[in-house]
Amino acid sequence: MEDIMILVQDPAAWVALVTLVVMEVVLGIDNLIFISILTNKLPPEHREKARKIGIGLALVMRLALLGTVAWIVKLTTPVFELFGHGFSWKDLILIAGGLFLLWKATKEIHHNVDPADHNEDFIGKTVTTGFAAAIGQILILDLVFSVDSIITAVGMTPHLPIMIIAVIAAVTVMLVAATPLANFIERNPTIVMLALAFLMMIGTTLIAEGMGFHVPKGYVYAAMAFSALVEILNMMARNARQRKKQGGR
Repeated sequence: MEDIMILVQDPAAWVALVTLVVMEVVLGIDNLIFISILTNKLPPEHREKARKIGIGLALVMRLALLGTVAWIVKLTTPVFELFGHGFSWKDLILIAGGLFLLWKATKEIHHNVDPADHNEDFIGKTVTTGFAAAIGQILILDLVFSVDSIITAVGMTPHLPIMIIAVIAAVTVMLVAATPLANFIERNPTIVMLALAFLMMIGTTLIAEGMGFHVPKGYVYAAMAFSALVEILNMMARNARQRKKQGGR
């Protein structure tokens, strides 16, 4: 309790908290895009529940990992060397997560390009199987993004209370934004393809990070923001043309 009071009175701690909250929210965008796309494949009555469960699992996983900070830090210790690069458990988790994202995004792009091929749909044909499959896949990506998120938090501040508050704040933002983002993606088919392209880029970035190639996150998110801006302008242009056609009738 005394340590918390000291942190409350420390301006540097507040700066670290705000910075970490912003960083955690940005890192959560990747997770949120995946959850939105995946839950949109479920029947409408199951989507909201799946999003809440998926984001709730993300919070539980992050808080659980924060309780084992000492073990998390050890994940960055190389366990074997290959081609002159020492691979840690963190690297292996990022590579596995990146490959999983690439596979999922590729299958979903194929399904969108050729919707008649229902056998390629990665959600089960029945509601029960589909819901379980969606939660299972969300859980896998939650683990990958949680490890990356917590290691980032540990690198930014040594204070556990600040990490906990930042994680809760970031997941709360995800919870609030999940449904509006999912609905927006569903209403705009071109946004779906753009979001899947984002997932492929994120997957490639995770693999590169795991292989020892540092990719500045700023470049990745700047590219995503620029692409999103271009797509928004395209949507505005399409809506303007549609209104003009309707006005001319």
